[in-house]
Amino acid sequence: MNTRTRFTLIALVTTTALLAGCGAIAPTEAPRAMVEATQFVAAADELRPEEEAALAPAPTASPSFADGPYPSTGGLVPPNGQPYADVFFEEYGVNPFIDTEDDHLSTFAVDVDTASYTVMRRYVGDGYLPPDESVRVEEYVNYFEQDYEAPAEGEGAFAIHLEGAPSLYGGERYHMVRVGLKGYAIPPEARKDVVLTFVIDVSGSMDMENRLELVKDALWLLVEELRPTDEIGIVVYGSRARVVLEHTPVEHSRHILRAIDRLQPEGATNAEEGLVVGYSLAARAFDPEAINRVILCSDGVANVGNTGPDSILEQIRDHAERDIYLTTVGFGMGNYNDVLMEQLADNGDGFYAYVDTLKEAERVFVHDLTSTLQVIARDAKIQVDFNPAVVSRYRLIGYENRDVADEDFRNDAVDAGEIGVGHSVTALYEIKFHPDALEHEEAMTVYVRYEDPDSGEVTELARAIARADFASRFDEASIRFQLDAVVAEYAEILRESYWARESSLEDVVWEARRIAEYLPRDVEVAEFVSLVERASRVNEQVAMNNDQ
Repeated sequence: MNTRTRFTLIALVTTTALLAGCGAIAPTEAPRAMVEATQFVAAADELRPEEEAALAPAPTASPSFADGPYPSTGGLVPPNGQPYADVFFEEYGVNPFIDTEDDHLSTFAVDVDTASYTVMRRYVGDGYLPPDESVRVEEYVNYFEQDYEAPAEGEGAFAIHLEGAPSLYGGERYHMVRVGLKGYAIPPEARKDVVLTFVIDVSGSMDMENRLELVKDALWLLVEELRPTDEIGIVVYGSRARVVLEHTPVEHSRHILRAIDRLQPEGATNAEEGLVVGYSLAARAFDPEAINRVILCSDGVANVGNTGPDSILEQIRDHAERDIYLTTVGFGMGNYNDVLMEQLADNGDGFYAYVDTLKEAERVFVHDLTSTLQVIARDAKIQVDFNPAVVSRYRLIGYENRDVADEDFRNDAVDAGEIGVGHSVTALYEIKFHPDALEHEEAMTVYVRYEDPDSGEVTELARAIARADFASRFDEASIRFQLDAVVAEYAEILRESYWARESSLEDVVWEARRIAEYLPRDVEVAEFVSLVERASRVNEQVAMNNDQ
C-alpha cells in the first residue's frame, strides 16, 4: 500500500468516526484529515541514501520465516479442528467465593488492559468462540466507557466510585458491587512531551494477514495526533534488530512517515534483541522532563535467541523503575502469543492491547494512547475490607492473574498497576449479605494505594458503602452498572465459569439489547450486541454439530 492509498484509507476512517459521533457533516465542510492527507502526499519525496541504507532489510542466511508453520505470502493455515494454529494463552482459573469469617480482605493490582476483549472479537468475527483460557473478565469490562466523575482538583489522582444492586445472574440472595476508579484529567495541551520508541516486529510472520501494514497504518494515525515537539524513534527486528530511525521530532513528520512506509517483512523473530536495542535507543534519548515509553508492536512470537520472557523481564522492570514504560500492542491471530505480550506489558508497567482492525488501531493509537501516555499513579493496588457482620461471602469477578497478597497491600516495594491521565478502572464483586445485617452499617470499605510518579509520595484513599446504599432492584442501578454486569456474564459464559453454569448466551443477548436502547450513541455497546448475537449463533451451531 503506497502513501497516498494509506492516508486516504485513514482519512475515510476518521471521517466515518466523525459522522457516527456527530450525526452529520455538511458536504461543504472538508474534514481536517482530508486536508492534511493532501499536504502529506504533496510533500512526499525520496529518502537520503543513508536513510535508505538504514531501512534496507538486514541480511539473513535463512529465508523469510522458513522455520515457521506458515508461508510468508500471508493468510492462515488452520490446524485440524482449530480455528488458528500456534496460539498461546494461559489459564488462570476462576476466583471462588470466600467466606468473610475466613478472609475478609480482597487485594489486587489495578489493570487497564483490553486485549482479551478484542481477541474475542477477532474469534467471533471469524465465526468461532474464543478459547476459555483467553478470557480475562476484567479486560472485557474495562473495554467500555464508564460514567465515573474525575476527582476534584486537590483530591488526589483518583476518585473512588461504589455502586451496588441485586445480582442479575447470581440468584435472589446475591448482590453485585461495582468498584470504580477514575483518574484526574488534564487538557491535551497541558500534558508533557513524549519520547516514544517503537520496537516493531518485521519478521516473516508479520507478513501474514498484512499485519505489518496494519502497524504502519496505526503509526500514521498516531503521528497525525502527536505534537510537533514529541519525538519518535523506531527499532525493527527480524532475525536481528537494528535502529531505522533515531528519535526525530514530530515537526519533521515527513521524515518519520517515510521511515514507516519503507518497513518490510524479513527473517525470523528475535524479540529479545529487538527489545534490548529498543531500550538502548530509548535510554539514549531519555528526557527526564518528558514521558518516555517503549511501544512493542508484534504478534508476540519469538523463535530466534531467547524465546521465553524470563530473559528480558528483569531488564524491562529495571527500565520501568527508571521511568521508561512499556506498552505492548498485538497484531494478527494464528501464530500469536498472548501470554508473552501480556507478561511484557505487566513487567514494563504499561498496558497491553490487541488490534484486529484499523478502527481498533485508531482507538488504541489515537484515543487511548495519546490520552493516557502520562502516568499519574504507579503501583496502584486495591484492597476491599468486607465487614463480616454484614457480608457473609464474596467473589471477585476476574483479576485472577492480578492477585496481591493481603499483607503486601502496604508494601510499596510490590509491583502493581499503572494508571494514565483520565483512565478508569472497574472491578466487580458478587456478595451475599447476612439476612439480619443492619441496613446502615458499612458493608465494605475500599482502599486504594498508589505512588505519585513525579514526587514518589505514596497516597492511600478510602471509601465505604453500606447495604442501604444498594439499589433495591437491578434495573434501578445506573445503566453503565447494568452494562458491566452483562458484559461480565458474557465473559463468564465464554470461559465456562462454574458460576455461570445456569446462564446462557441467549439470556445475555436479551439484556444486551435492552441496555443498548438506553445508550443509542455508544458504538461499542452496539457492537457488543452484535458480537453476543453472533456468539450465540456459533454456540448453537456447535451444539447441533455435537448432537449429530
